[in-house]
Amino acid sequence: MANLNIRGAQAKDAARCAEIYAPFVTDNWISFEIDPPNEAEMARRILAYGTSHAWLVADMGGAIAGYAYGSPHREREAYATSADLAICVDAAYARQGIGRKLYTALFAKLKARHIHAVFAGIALPNAASIALHKAAGFSPVGVYREVGWKMDGWRDVSKWQRLL
Repeated sequence: MANLNIRGAQAKDAARCAEIYAPFVTDNWISFEIDPPNEAEMARRILAYGTSHAWLVADMGGAIAGYAYGSPHREREAYATSADLAICVDAAYARQGIGRKLYTALFAKLKARHIHAVFAGIALPNAASIALHKAAGFSPVGVYREVGWKMDGWRDVSKWQRLL
């Protein structure tokens, strides 16, 4: 991974980020979205969350292997120092340490923006995501039971937290 560069996402990365995310939406229940966002919607998200928190991509010599971002945790003002996180790594690049590198860089960016607590939701079952979040220093804080209906079944979401 000598050619791995973690950098801020740009509008030009939207199509690739949408491409990486689509299978997480269509092929399983990892994402609770039903329809994958198109390039324009992904560009809107990159701009919004990149401005308010941070949106990073893992660039492997010009090929985007994955991305991670922070977004507002809740609307009320006292939550301003908390953020929700999301991370997606293309299956072709899985288990190469890219997720941990993305999270490490994202934590630094969010801490610089005075974010104190970060949260992640993991649709269950998802052993790979649980392993990543444990390795990145998250702790489980609870499970929302049958919180979403996708792919003909009720889905649980495990909630995880890390203090920066």
